Amino acid sequence: MGLEIGIGWLTLLMFGSLVILLMAGFPLAFVTGGLACIFLFVFGDARMLNILPSRIFPYMTDYQLSAIPLFIFMASMLERAGIIEEMFDVIYKILGGLKGGLAVSTIIASTILAAMVGVIGAAEVTMGIIALPAMLRRHYSPELACGSILAGGTLGILIPPSILAILFAVVAQQSVGELFIGAVVPGLMLSGLYILYVTGRSYLNPAMGPPLPPEERVSTREKFRLLGGMVPPITLVVLVLGVIFTGVATPVEAAGIGTFGAIVVAALHRRLSWNALRAAALTTLKASTMVLWIIFGASIFVGFYIVSGGQQFVTESLLGTGLGPYGILLIMMIMLIILGMFLDWVGILLLAVPIFAPIMLALSWDGLFGLPGVAPGDVRLWFGVVYMVNMQMSFLSPPFGYALFYLKSVAPPEITMGVIFRSAIPFLFLQAVGLAICIIFPEIILWLPRLVYG
Repeated sequence: MGLEIGIGWLTLLMFGSLVILLMAGFPLAFVTGGLACIFLFVFGDARMLNILPSRIFPYMTDYQLSAIPLFIFMASMLERAGIIEEMFDVIYKILGGLKGGLAVSTIIASTILAAMVGVIGAAEVTMGIIALPAMLRRHYSPELACGSILAGGTLGILIPPSILAILFAVVAQQSVGELFIGAVVPGLMLSGLYILYVTGRSYLNPAMGPPLPPEERVSTREKFRLLGGMVPPITLVVLVLGVIFTGVATPVEAAGIGTFGAIVVAALHRRLSWNALRAAALTTLKASTMVLWIIFGASIFVGFYIVSGGQQFVTESLLGTGLGPYGILLIMMIMLIILGMFLDWVGILLLAVPIFAPIMLALSWDGLFGLPGVAPGDVRLWFGVVYMVNMQMSFLSPPFGYALFYLKSVAPPEITMGVIFRSAIPFLFLQAVGLAICIIFPEIILWLPRLVYG
């Protein structure tokens, strides 16, 4: 029998030691797994040791998770085929004549890219390498240039095929297809908000986003020729998402189709080689194993906390605030944003969702300001997409937002960390507006899945 300890002290000990070790620079997967084992031995009993295999085994055998390596491979392959550079080039030649056109092109290219690449790092780094120098050369404001790359890149976490959606679906026992469809409208809405902001700023102050000089613009015929080159990758995205949305294939089968399609697209672009395949396979291996190790570690950590009475403690603490359901949701959202300043998205998902989802399902959502609420059967889907919109903020929130560092890693030396922090602030505000819209008008999330699934 382990040592006796009150749940309040256990909460403080577990999450306190987690924060300290992470700030010391240890990797999340081993911190959560290692701490879970230590707490199990010190405070658990023989029965609790069964948590180790019983938490890990369902993830090892979960069919839906096999979509993750497939989508990562598809993204790596498309990246190596040079699709991303081409796509930015096409959009920027078409829109370059507008004020703020390059920043808008960056956001549109990132939106399309998000539908090809379910991973954020790839989008941020690639757009940082291609779009940032292009904008700085044309005398764009560094804040506007960095902000449009940062905000556009985070769309990859929301717009399907998002890897976050696959993981959320597995953890919260939700249909992946429904989550994918539910995230489409909020993703496009956020993309639209970013474009409106960038265009507005550029028209109010043209020095922030000057149009391309006339000699660099291309003719209408040339624009159509450029669009022709984008047909294969766009067809691939439409095909992958189409088979999921129409229910012809499961997300895992669609990921398989996408992987094969990405190899074909690379061959059409004459970029298919053994080296490219090997590099894409290695990227996939590294990214997938990182995700899986974090899943194992964090699920044991949270499993022990829930078995020790943590779920009940958090539920009672939140209900004890005396706030209504929407007040509790606000506290959850703030907690997720704070977690996002220090942890990566996989860790937050596995630490917070198993505790928050049951609380969300237990409350009734009658709507704010007399607007329609959320039916009990739709709460899981609605919360899933609201959660994903919130996670975008975690990538941009200083001091440790991952997107900020991805961009810094490829930015020229004159772009300091201060410039990147400042450029993220207006877009963080826009993401908060998008989050509020999704909470106040749940139909934005629920309308499309209802249309598709009836």
